[in-house]
Amino acid sequence: MSLSVEQNAFLNDVAKLIEFVNAKGEMLITGGELFRTPEQEELYVKEGKSKTMNSNHLRRLAIDLNFIKNGQLISDKASLQVYGDYWESLNPINRAGMNFVSFPDNDHFERNVS
Repeated sequence: MSLSVEQNAFLNDVAKLIEFVNAKGEMLITGGELFRTPEQEELYVKEGKSKTMNSNHLRRLAIDLNFIKNGQLISDKASLQVYGDYWESLNPINRAGMNFVSFPDNDHFERNVS
């Protein structure tokens, strides 16, 4: 499948995730980071904010979202796990960063294509 087809499918799943969050009515959701330049990724690796120069953000197949409850940014795994589980249920190649073993990233949602 072409990259643009994968990006389209990814964004369709992001839309479903946003609808799911809104339907639950527990949190507000706002956009975080979708695309990263190689230069930005290199800075994140140097700062320890990323462990790879092969991030799916570089291909527009990952997004970081902001979850807000009562005016506070929520980023703990326990509060967000339901959204990660939903995300992964949409497609077997969707991965929620909160479930990463070596480098958990609770607000990260990606499509892991080869």
